[in-house]
Amino acid sequence: MKRRIFNKNAIKAAAFVGVGPSIYQPEASSPFIRLGGPLFENVDSPDTWITSLKRQNYRAAYCPLNPGASSEEIKAYEQAAKKADIVISEVGVWINLISRDEKERKEAFEKTIAALSLAESIGANCCVNVSGSKNPNHWAGPHKDNLTADTFDEIVETSRKIIDEVKPVRTFFALEPMPWAYPDSADNYLRLLNAIDRRQFGVHLDPMNLIVSPQLYFNSGAMIKECFKKLGPHIRSCHGKDIVLREDIYTPQLTECRPGLGHMDYAIFLRELSKLKDIPLMMEHLDTAEEYKLAAGYIRSVGKKVGIAI
Repeated sequence: MKRRIFNKNAIKAAAFVGVGPSIYQPEASSPFIRLGGPLFENVDSPDTWITSLKRQNYRAAYCPLNPGASSEEIKAYEQAAKKADIVISEVGVWINLISRDEKERKEAFEKTIAALSLAESIGANCCVNVSGSKNPNHWAGPHKDNLTADTFDEIVETSRKIIDEVKPVRTFFALEPMPWAYPDSADNYLRLLNAIDRRQFGVHLDPMNLIVSPQLYFNSGAMIKECFKKLGPHIRSCHGKDIVLREDIYTPQLTECRPGLGHMDYAIFLRELSKLKDIPLMMEHLDTAEEYKLAAGYIRSVGKKVGIAI
């Protein structure tokens, strides 16, 4: 594949192209964040969906439908969300877009197009995937070829094709950061924004996924500030997790955990996120409703300390 040469000034400017200042909270309003998470109740209609969200005091939600839903269903859920002031954060499609297996890669492409189409139809903030992996055994696992120039170019071309196929107007296609795949830093997300060069390519921010060393672990607040400074105008949704560094061994082992049980700087995360308007914070990867209740309680307690309603 042909290598791309990136202009540093263009990359910096890319952070502020495409999405205007309307994404920021008006200064006169009280800062707040829309929190959401998976639901553990039986949801079989827009009414039961909204009731379940309100029971958890969620102001944001994962998309309640799958690709292939009828236009009537999509419209009913979209209207219910608007009436209840719920933001549909994202349609997730977790599949390998850069697999070396041609059949798997084509299927991933078609499923991502279907997911982005659903996000557009229902008015979700974004459709999010990871860029994928060259690992033959783990679809999103580490591999020596994930962070190469050729793979970067492949991600650019694939993302362009997905956006150009759907031509979204009100939603965005985004790639969640990963420790061992692009985008693996704020700067590399800027490179992707610049290279893909599509207005409807956005940012999905999961800062925990970017904590890959003891240095970042102990200075997560500075990294989070950098992400919002460089990517803020493009952020469409965020994930809220936490991370802990084991202290009983002599090789660094970073492990995901429930918000409140780790070391990620949630005070800075919430302060930065509260500056954006209607960009949700979505919890994930917990096993039970009780764990989500505890996670939400922690996040809300930090918000209360820093003057942010959640």
